[in-house]
Amino acid sequence: MTDAPADALAHAPADPLAEGPADAPAALARPYSWTEGRTQPSVELAVEARVRTTPLGQALPQRRASAMWTVTQLCLQPRSVAEIAAHLSVPLGVARVLVADLLGEELVVVEATLTADSGIDERRRLIERVLSGLRAK
Repeated sequence: MTDAPADALAHAPADPLAEGPADAPAALARPYSWTEGRTQPSVELAVEARVRTTPLGQALPQRRASAMWTVTQLCLQPRSVAEIAAHLSVPLGVARVLVADLLGEELVVVEATLTADSGIDERRRLIERVLSGLRAK
């Protein structure tokens, strides 16, 4: 996929929340390795969908190098799919696949944000909350 030296991947932090520079090709390849190259989630998830960790997800043993564990920790307090992507510094498609996988294992739940009956004010507040959450990152 890349012409980067073989040891470039070794320099990428194993912890998705680790600080510090990462080799650009390795940093881009790593999120897609978390999803085994998948870019389409098994269920449709809106970027504003709020994700919350279930009690089953809270009971997962600590594995800081696991993207799945990291997402469950991020979602101890409800976060949008967009916020998850921003916190992990991954493409939105990767965040959607991770959340869909966790949803399938009942480690997270997705809370409804809007209904078909939602008014313009509700929609505007939702957009403001998502933007605020992304700026706070």
